[in-house]
Amino acid sequence: MSPNLLRLLFLLMIFISLSITSSLSTPSPADSPPYLWPLPAEFSFGNETLSVDPALTLLIAGNGGGSPIVRAAFDRYMGIIFKHASGRASLLARIRFLRMVEYDITSLKIVVHSDSEELQLGVDESYTLMVSKKNEQSIVGAATIEANTVYGALRGLETFSQLCAFDYLTKSVQIYKAPWYIQDKPRFGYRGLLIDTSRHFLPIDVIKQIIESMSFAKLNVLHWHIVDEQSFPFETPTYPNLWKGAYSRWERYTVEDASEIVRFAKMRGINVMAEVDVPGHAESWGTGYPDLWPSLSCREPLDVTKIFTFDVISGILADMRKIFPFELFHLGGDEVNTDCWKNTTHVKEWLQGRNFTTKDAYKYFVLRAQQIAISKNWTPVNWEETFSSFGKDLDPGTVIQNWLVSDICQKAVAKGFRCIFSNQGYWYLDHLDVPWDEVYNTEPLNGIEDPSLQKLVIGGEVCMWGETADTSVVLQTIWPRAAAAAERMWSTREAVSKGNITLTALPRLHYFRCLLNNRGVPAAPVDNFYARRPPSGPGSCYAQ
Repeated sequence: MSPNLLRLLFLLMIFISLSITSSLSTPSPADSPPYLWPLPAEFSFGNETLSVDPALTLLIAGNGGGSPIVRAAFDRYMGIIFKHASGRASLLARIRFLRMVEYDITSLKIVVHSDSEELQLGVDESYTLMVSKKNEQSIVGAATIEANTVYGALRGLETFSQLCAFDYLTKSVQIYKAPWYIQDKPRFGYRGLLIDTSRHFLPIDVIKQIIESMSFAKLNVLHWHIVDEQSFPFETPTYPNLWKGAYSRWERYTVEDASEIVRFAKMRGINVMAEVDVPGHAESWGTGYPDLWPSLSCREPLDVTKIFTFDVISGILADMRKIFPFELFHLGGDEVNTDCWKNTTHVKEWLQGRNFTTKDAYKYFVLRAQQIAISKNWTPVNWEETFSSFGKDLDPGTVIQNWLVSDICQKAVAKGFRCIFSNQGYWYLDHLDVPWDEVYNTEPLNGIEDPSLQKLVIGGEVCMWGETADTSVVLQTIWPRAAAAAERMWSTREAVSKGNITLTALPRLHYFRCLLNNRGVPAAPVDNFYARRPPSGPGSCYAQ
């Protein structure tokens, strides 16, 4: 049966079924909210309750259905969905046979049309999910995920897992409000989370926990701010003394560690964008190579006068290119205080010889670093100060990341640049006094009305800067507020912008926070005045 015919039959079944309570649109706020996060683009549901077989069978089809990424994801999600079940699937199957237990959903079919596993910006993450009971009224039975790519299938599996709930009375997994028909795709192709491993080292297992939790909210880019002025924990074989700038010899990432993080992330449909922030935020580099400092009293910005400085940057990027396949590479460029350049004799002479101001030298440094990145087949990303200072001189392919000024994306796209929205007033997670609703209501496209310019905003990013967050608190600082931004970036603008969000979003966010807790993610209470703090007293997870 062709996929189009399958969809047609399913929609026909939905139309004639007496159980249907909504059409192919987002339910009105008056309806009880579907406990899905982020909210799918289009969906319909009924009022049946279906049981799910603990020995759920995976059926695959399409050119990419047999991908190891799909198989591994199915196994992961079966562990999540059936974590209360005991024993192996084969044992459960024998018990079902002996007891003649019949389940409504006994198989999950995953159809993936493309066999490509390339993961780059804008990869197709759309999917269709159908869940129905096979009976006299239904031609189509069981559950089916159909996607063009394996990454769309991953997003469909996450949604399917959120439909499944363990019933403690029957001790079985059930799907409520069936039959379901979901047609879903992300609003933005870039939905990021920044982590900062320079201010505080994060162990590999913690980074993996963060990546795993990102997949639950359908975030798809881990922006890894690896090094900064405080520490340089990354192994760089071409310049092996650089990681002498680590806090200690135990707080470092080997090449193999980084490769494993990239592999782990790809299995969850998440790209890793590395950042090497230059020319400021780089004092730690000089611990291993003091010649990178203009002088002992001027340790950053890096020495703009020396060929060696750019050789080191080139070496770092060459080593990183072997690890990070994502097309975007972040070169920083923010908060560059050039005062000590003009107070350092040889730098001052270099400036005078070229008739440069320190701002000219800042531009020279950023543009030269951009060309190094481009030579290694990367698209450069820079913080907004570079655009504000010399935007017309940046490489036309540069992606500008907003953080400081609210209308930078408006200005950047007007000049033809792509932009990532990360306004610090709302999407900086280290700002603990920003409540969930302000995160949720922050709109990346505000002030941009032209559809052709809106497309240049490739997405947004919440930033978990590490000055006051280490392993002990990082996950509960990220969650659940990052989920509020995740829905803004995934769901349609209409769905997240209408109605009273205390009715349409807050109950679902409470539910999602508890889902994270149940999956081992220590997400903090939603309603705390200050993020990441524990609850103020006894109470249900679903009411805090």
